[in-house]
Amino acid sequence: MKVVILAGGFGTRISEESYLIPKPMVEIGERPILWHIMKYYSAYGFHEFIICCGYKQYVIKEFFSDYYLHLSDVTFDFTSENRMIIHNNKTEPWKVTLVDTGLKTMTGGRLKRVRDYIGDETFMLTYGDGVSNVDLNRLVSFHRSHGRIATVTGIQPGGRFGVLEMDEAGDIRNFKEKSKEEGGWINGGFMVLESKIFNYIQGDDTVFEREPLETLALEGQLKAYRHHGFWQSMDTMRDKRSLEKLWAENKAPWLVWQ
Repeated sequence: MKVVILAGGFGTRISEESYLIPKPMVEIGERPILWHIMKYYSAYGFHEFIICCGYKQYVIKEFFSDYYLHLSDVTFDFTSENRMIIHNNKTEPWKVTLVDTGLKTMTGGRLKRVRDYIGDETFMLTYGDGVSNVDLNRLVSFHRSHGRIATVTGIQPGGRFGVLEMDEAGDIRNFKEKSKEEGGWINGGFMVLESKIFNYIQGDDTVFEREPLETLALEGQLKAYRHHGFWQSMDTMRDKRSLEKLWAENKAPWLVWQ
């Protein structure tokens, strides 16, 4: 099953780093978060990726162009033979298609632009800035069991701000952090889709999370796989530091490939 990754946005909320590189190329533990996402899918046996590029798309292309070289030991022989010798190849079992889907194309439009690379088969879709420990095999099984066009992974991100319980006079009676269970469910990516999804996307201006998903919901063609485990998007520098800390302490829940 192919995995489509949306990696073309501007990443304005983490502009401290994304002014130089696309947000999916912002590093966690000296590897782009895009790499972490791909390693996670690959650990479940999904090795074929279609990456929807846009903003500074050449950075992503250069990363994969040099990937084989950067992860292998190499000898440069500048004698009369003038050759490069690769030792101890450490690359992945990946097939990666990089598609320039436009600079200002919306998420739905990016997906429609890679339709020819997907074909008429079931495929997976996620965002290039979020990691999770969702069980991908159970997710796919759940999707196949209900026969609908689309499945999204529902997560409860919880609140970042404390909840104040106060009376009418403004006296605070209780202060507590908002738990995940008190928050609403949102689309956390890690989706499974049928090729009929393309019938719901008009063109470049289509925001996937609006008209297509809203219409599918009204038609009863959208299901949610509830995930109660770890999920984190990297929207801000605070998110990046949090993910970096988990990785540095060897506590990253998405690290399942070792």
